[in-house]
Amino acid sequence: MKSQKQPIQRPAFLVSGDTIGIAAPAGPFDAQKFNQGLGVIRAMGFNVLVPEGLDQRVHYLAGADAHRAYIFNQLVRDESVKAIMCARGGFGSIRILELLDLDAMRANPKIVVGFSDITVLLLFLARTCNMTTFHGPMVTTLADADQETITGFFRAVHGTGKLEIVPRSPITLRSGTAKGPVKAGNLTSLCHLVGTPYEPQLKGCILVLEDVNEAPYKIDRMLTQMKLAGWFNKLAGLILGDFSNGGQTEEIYPIFQNIFSDEDIPILGGFEVGHGKRNMTLPIGMRATLDADRHFLRYHQPATV
Repeated sequence: MKSQKQPIQRPAFLVSGDTIGIAAPAGPFDAQKFNQGLGVIRAMGFNVLVPEGLDQRVHYLAGADAHRAYIFNQLVRDESVKAIMCARGGFGSIRILELLDLDAMRANPKIVVGFSDITVLLLFLARTCNMTTFHGPMVTTLADADQETITGFFRAVHGTGKLEIVPRSPITLRSGTAKGPVKAGNLTSLCHLVGTPYEPQLKGCILVLEDVNEAPYKIDRMLTQMKLAGWFNKLAGLILGDFSNGGQTEEIYPIFQNIFSDEDIPILGGFEVGHGKRNMTLPIGMRATLDADRHFLRYHQPATV
């Protein structure tokens, strides 16, 4: 008999007074923005745990690999910590993947939130632990986030409602609908996973991509490499998030249309996900419906229990 795939593990939703532990798996962070972001988290009604040594700095990393992994693992093992939010992105998440305590996370899956370089960690945990992770704001980005970003994060982690994301200024690049698990990530960070043991499985998935400070030719180069590596074979659908500070939309969107010209999938642009001022929270690994004509991404079940 063919074995049935196990249902994805969903973490418990947060309630007022729950503790969010702060990790720094990648780069060091600005202290002022960090403290402002902590204030936003506290204003939502949550407590925060800032581990000792979180502010270490080794060049472009928030401490040595073992140090960053140790802090993350301690938060995973701490039963008083109900969620883990990352301080910032930058670079470094890929360096600690093999150091993570996956058994502890599998035994007690928690809400893990971040984006940019942190998406490497999110997709790794989603795959190896069969759990929902959350592509959303980080502590330092909450300092400048608009109210919709804050509300979207709170709605995703507080309570058990089914999420529906509707962008303000959607652009249908290719009509149609698709259903499948949502996988979201930073284009540059995902491209650097090509040829590694940490490549995500994208077959049948709705892929959400975003990036910042990347010129159109660099976006083309990364997408071409990923396509040649077979990443986009049998993709279900594509959502384009924020691509700020790199090129104009009229330069970037045709690149995606060309790269995916031989894939009969719906493509929706204009999603407020990524490095822009608005960064809506998306559960990773959960099944959803993308409607590129009616401009929504609708999850089939709550991301938390």
